[in-house]
Amino acid sequence: MKLLRVGPVGHERPVVMDDDGKLREIGEPEIDGAFFVSGGVARVREALERGDLPVVEEEGLRVGAPVARPGKIVCIGLNYSDHAAESGAAVPAEPVVFMKASNTMVGPYDEVLVPRGSVKSDWEVELAVVIGREARYLRSREEALDVIAGYAISNDVSEREFQLERGGQWDKGKSCETFNPLGPWLVTADEVSDPQRLAMRLWVNGELRQDGDTKNMIFDVAEVVRYLSQFMVLEPGDVINTGTPAGVAMGMPGQPYLRAGDVMELEIEGLGRQRQTVGQA
Repeated sequence: MKLLRVGPVGHERPVVMDDDGKLREIGEPEIDGAFFVSGGVARVREALERGDLPVVEEEGLRVGAPVARPGKIVCIGLNYSDHAAESGAAVPAEPVVFMKASNTMVGPYDEVLVPRGSVKSDWEVELAVVIGREARYLRSREEALDVIAGYAISNDVSEREFQLERGGQWDKGKSCETFNPLGPWLVTADEVSDPQRLAMRLWVNGELRQDGDTKNMIFDVAEVVRYLSQFMVLEPGDVINTGTPAGVAMGMPGQPYLRAGDVMELEIEGLGRQRQTVGQA
């Protein structure tokens, strides 16, 4: 099942996409932690199967992020060996964890802003995991997979100078406004049979930059969720960015960082496609 939020910024309403690609009202106030905890996914699925949900007139509607502002966005760095290599870093023995501000999250087609003073803004296509149940001290991979509500495409936009050359704090290179386009859909976990077999690609100005597969993660989705639960309480609606494959600007000859007017396009198998034009803050 594909869940979306559509409408103007700050006034999005939750909808579901049916098997014919039509959007339908779901009769829920929001797609957020409360929605997942209260059994919203099951309610929507049952109503959809009964044919109870009215069609939404979708022409011209903006698509927002598929979940409302999360409590936290947790990210895993250097989680593909080829990306670690292009970054000049050793393959980590444990997941590298950092955070992004929750207000970085924007819609999948919204403008991405190069921040003031930026000279090294970069792209990262990533598989995002959305948590559906509170999780702490998970003991197994099975428990970890059981708390996942669904999956989406994330663009973990990064400013490399802020991240790596301004005091060693990754968060300030990751938390600039608009630096986390998410969506277009939240695909519920039951429809993703294996999150470790998803092709992922990113283009800049029509040129393929990243061409990877989630099977190449160093720490897979189940291990990432299990691991994080040992250090923090994962709450419904939280988003986890699970890392990016090789092909970022930082690792390329000439380092072709983002500039105003550039266009990024991203896709992950079964999770849809994003497109962002780059602007200037």
